[in-house]
Amino acid sequence: MMHWSTRYLGTPYLDHGRTLAGCDCWGLVKLVYEMDLSIELPSYAGGYVSTDERAEISALISENKQIGPWQLVTEPASYDVAVFRRGLHESHVGIIAIPGRMLHIPYDHAKIEDYRTGRWGQRLTGFYRHVEAASKVAQ
Repeated sequence: MMHWSTRYLGTPYLDHGRTLAGCDCWGLVKLVYEMDLSIELPSYAGGYVSTDERAEISALISENKQIGPWQLVTEPASYDVAVFRRGLHESHVGIIAIPGRMLHIPYDHAKIEDYRTGRWGQRLTGFYRHVEAASKVAQ
């Protein structure tokens, strides 16, 4: 049986993308939640000009951590969202595939990487679980 993340591997990077034809990091989270969990997340495509606009993306992330349906968790599980700093701003997200590994889309294509080491380990700021996803994944 193939892991759920397999179908997203290789999805090309596309600024403001929200489909398998291309995604940015939030677009990939949105796509996975929609396709795998039937959870509609906001697009936010109009909230930033490009993924180079880290301050704008950071503001969107910060706002949603505080008012959205997200809970901070210390032990990540599949479908939890990992948040990372790029420079001074929290401006990158990935989806936990299995503890220790995330599906994300840096600037080339979707891949699985270890979030505990290398460039991501030092930038990790937290894990968040969507309240609806928690009940769907537990089933």
